[in-house]
Amino acid sequence: MAALDGLAIAGGETRHEPATRPPRPGRGSMDWDDVRVFLAVAREGSMRAAGRALGLSQPTIARRLAAFEATFGGPALFDRLPEGLRLNAAGEQLVPEAESVEDAVLTLERRRAAASPVLSGTVRVSTGECAAGFLARCLSGSTTTALPTGITLELVDSRQTANLARREADMALRHEPPETGDFYISKAGTFACAVYRRRGADTDAWVTYTDEQAHYAPARWVQRQVEETGTPVALRASSMLMHLEAIRAGTGRGVLPCYVGDGQPLLERLTPAIPELAAEYWIIVHRDLRRSACVRAVLDWVRQVFAEQRKLIAGAA
Repeated sequence: MAALDGLAIAGGETRHEPATRPPRPGRGSMDWDDVRVFLAVAREGSMRAAGRALGLSQPTIARRLAAFEATFGGPALFDRLPEGLRLNAAGEQLVPEAESVEDAVLTLERRRAAASPVLSGTVRVSTGECAAGFLARCLSGSTTTALPTGITLELVDSRQTANLARREADMALRHEPPETGDFYISKAGTFACAVYRRRGADTDAWVTYTDEQAHYAPARWVQRQVEETGTPVALRASSMLMHLEAIRAGTGRGVLPCYVGDGQPLLERLTPAIPELAAEYWIIVHRDLRRSACVRAVLDWVRQVFAEQRKLIAGAA
């Protein structure tokens, strides 16, 4: 598929502290790390949450926030409230300029990463449980395409979207392409889903998602079956792995991706692939990183394994 322009992703996932850091500037100078701490606290609402977002300890966050405030003569930029920290008027005035600094530094970081020709390092991919499991099993050598040995794939199972502009992930696989932003986007493939049960099991009860996940497409579909037939729900669980183990044990029937259910000797498929539960996935990469040797290698590998395994993920293998 041709590359599309104008797509953005926003959200939050923990990113790692850079492996190397430049020397801190002298007294009176501003440090970029203090700026990003200020922005993290402003966005997260507490030092603890900002620490989780940046991969730093709470004492480090407190020290750098104090250093940032000292740069402006020491006035507090946040109101300390029982529920957390809230920007005051002085702090709010600094946010637009701080975000401009952030945009410039992150652009330089992405372009520096893209300029490296070295096929070595970690490439972080943010995606959902279904695609993460599929990519994990494809690393075993079951496909004709292999990742270069120097690349480590880091799969982050998250239904929240990673902010690719901030390098919270190098790549994302999502059900829907974002609508704005400077991203390269390519359709990866579509996972078919069907209903499975343990062979010989005599229960028709359902295994489905929790009430908090009732908006998921499989949960809505199962709920309709429950309402139409009066069949009970035997288990509500929050992950596909829990569903698989319960169905394998004979607890009840449930919806699984066909690439998972068809490969289980203990399971039988009870329905054809259900069209309304087909899960499309799109590959999303920031354009600054698309030419990075490592990111490009992972991008090509993901596209290739989806192409090679298209019958499996379509439930036709």
